[in-house]
Amino acid sequence: MRESGLSWQGLDEGDPALPRPGDWLAAQSALAVDLAHAALAVGRLEARLALMDDRTRAGATRRLALIEIEEMLRAQATPLSRDEIGLDAMAARAGTDLAAMAQARWALRRLEGQSDPARLRDFLALHRNPDGEDATWSERPSGAAFDAAAADFLAAMAALSGLHPLARAPAARMLWRLADLSPEAAAIEGAVWAARDMARAAPGLAFLPLGRHGRAVWADGGPPERRLSRHLAAVAQGAEDAARTLDRLSAWAQAAQDATAAIKGRNPARIIAALAAHPVLHTAGVEDLAGISRDTAERLLSRMRTMGLVREITGARRFRLWAAKV
Repeated sequence: MRESGLSWQGLDEGDPALPRPGDWLAAQSALAVDLAHAALAVGRLEARLALMDDRTRAGATRRLALIEIEEMLRAQATPLSRDEIGLDAMAARAGTDLAAMAQARWALRRLEGQSDPARLRDFLALHRNPDGEDATWSERPSGAAFDAAAADFLAAMAALSGLHPLARAPAARMLWRLADLSPEAAAIEGAVWAARDMARAAPGLAFLPLGRHGRAVWADGGPPERRLSRHLAAVAQGAEDAARTLDRLSAWAQAAQDATAAIKGRNPARIIAALAAHPVLHTAGVEDLAGISRDTAERLLSRMRTMGLVREITGARRFRLWAAKV
């Protein structure tokens, strides 16, 4: 971080070539059509989630968050699959990179809406220890130095209040790196912050998903208009992909109901509803949500796996985890 502190004036003095607030505003004006297209795609996704009940919407948010974290970790060269992250979230064993999994746990909680992005110490899970020693995967400014860096970052972002929330992310990612709020090994942190900040444009979303398209912009560079153009394209494509993911899940639920129609009773439909609302469930979770016995849950899940409708993701004989085969 610059000794003079992070500010637009300090940035201009340090490197006049760095984009200033006026440059970002000019880029937004030049890309008004792109911004409108991205906002429309985000609005459609928000409306899609608004039709769901609270439980189903929470499950859909987690499903999209697992995809987002998988892509973020891949972009910083610490890959974990969404299944591994889901296994860990359900307190199952997963032999994997412990540092990457620590980041994934943190990111999942934040993308699901935990913590205020404006309170950076809490957002980065440093509130328990002023020196940040509980964030074992990274080194960053600590104590008063971190607080000063966080205040500088938020002040610089406040100077961009004229930008639409969807258009602030490229500048936010640049400022996050310049403030040294995260080390290189934890680039996911800035990406998660930007995803939450963009959701101010869509109160029905906990975060804005970019999915695989985020890899083109999470470490972007170049002049503001080029960065913003790539970013808005990623926003539109990410929202459209997220909506398609939810559409595929809905289509799976309908197809699964059709395939199990010959099975007597309502139990298959109850299991389908539970797996549609949650990306990963223990057998006990299926039992509880479907309101059926453990033996019935295990028998029907095994039968539905044979039918190609569900998959078991632990490979174990006990404490198995189940997911829709979407």
